Amino acid sequence: MVSRFSGALQLTDLNDFITPSQECVKPVKIEKKQGKSSGIIRIEDDGSYTQLNLDGGVQKLEKAKITLNDCLACSGCITSAESVLITQQSQDELYKVLNQNKVSSSKNRKTTVVSVSPQSRASIAARFNLPVADTARRLTAFFKNLGVDYVFDTTFSRNFSLIEGQREFVQRFHRHKDDSKALPMLASACPGWICYAEKTHGSYIIPYISTTKSPQQMMGSLVKDYFAKQRSVTPDQIYHVTVMPCYDKKLEASRADFYSEEYEIRDVDCVITSGEVLKMLEQEGLSLANVDPMPLDTIFGSVADGEVVGHSGGGSGGYLEHIFKHASKELFGIEVNQIIYKTLRNKDFQEVTLEQDGNVLLRFALAYGFRNIQNLVQKLKRGKLTYHYVEVMACPSGCLNGGGQIRAEVSGSGKDLLQQVEELYTAVTVQAPEANKSIELLYQQWLGGTGHTQTLHTQYHAVEKVDSALNIKW
Repeated sequence: MVSRFSGALQLTDLNDFITPSQECVKPVKIEKKQGKSSGIIRIEDDGSYTQLNLDGGVQKLEKAKITLNDCLACSGCITSAESVLITQQSQDELYKVLNQNKVSSSKNRKTTVVSVSPQSRASIAARFNLPVADTARRLTAFFKNLGVDYVFDTTFSRNFSLIEGQREFVQRFHRHKDDSKALPMLASACPGWICYAEKTHGSYIIPYISTTKSPQQMMGSLVKDYFAKQRSVTPDQIYHVTVMPCYDKKLEASRADFYSEEYEIRDVDCVITSGEVLKMLEQEGLSLANVDPMPLDTIFGSVADGEVVGHSGGGSGGYLEHIFKHASKELFGIEVNQIIYKTLRNKDFQEVTLEQDGNVLLRFALAYGFRNIQNLVQKLKRGKLTYHYVEVMACPSGCLNGGGQIRAEVSGSGKDLLQQVEELYTAVTVQAPEANKSIELLYQQWLGGTGHTQTLHTQYHAVEKVDSALNIKW
């Protein structure tokens, strides 16, 4: 399933999924031609590299490094920081900024912001057997005790992703007669899926992908634009960190589309995973249960008294459900109160239909995991995909099972842990994005009444195929 060359990883069989808890780099022998002779590149137990030449000589090689832009984002393969060096984003980078703030003058100090995803919050809550709201307040205290200035919840920014997704689908539906690639609309919130589409299927798939930014990047725009103006600082004076359930979110944050040439900064400066937050707690010698809680911060006073809220529709954000309900009412005047899913090949491939007088008006689906994604893409290429919208996520079981989530302490108890995380994730008050008055005000005050702008949307790029996934120099 995984080919290993030059100390790097490449997914060669996307029908399979690498379990996120699996160590991806182990000592292996790799044949590699060196000039006119042939030798063997070997990864030793300590992670070092040696080249064994045919003449019996042994040469020690430098450890390979990759950048985030080199990665194929094959959903979960980056799991060992000791073996695969991702130097651009880690908890160490956050510590570095916090330490610099301690010795910097007020003029040079950066305002630090941490935005926590609800999936990560549920994973951390499960690890410490805490309620979700309690976990949110204790995480706020933990980060602030380290020196972080503000701790936000990306549920707020996901309101924009859901609303913009609804609007974009209706627009695509109307122009479908004149634009054959307007539908099906494919979800864009999963960076693993996006990276796979760009690097594997290129320009063929890209027109179908929604241009709506993910909640992480929506929060990036909010923090570096709206929030910066509210604080009377420039975007480069803010250091923005997100806590995510997925390593691929590091890749998303590093995209050139989310980089400001003017200020030479990214909308999201650093991404750390749920597991990396656990490492930070361990490094500080703390259990989250022993951290005294603090009131929650809100970016726009959207939640009364810091109440934790969520969205319906599953642990990956609820895109299918929200867009389906909105489209049913907007396009056909049909109010849908309950979504009925039909499981097809497996639990990670389900569909939903809207029917009237025996006619199918809308057909939506969710496709999780690369096996289902490949089937989806092949049907699309053959012109046999009958869906109007597909919620696509690279991880089996979706974002709650992301590669960056905290893994089970006891071997074989992964399913039980995932069920616990799902229960915690759904044990919050559900709020429709349209019901959030703060979002409506931001559309007026921040966006000038329109949401279809560069601020809330992005673009994708076909990546030219090369012989190897990573261009590594030894």
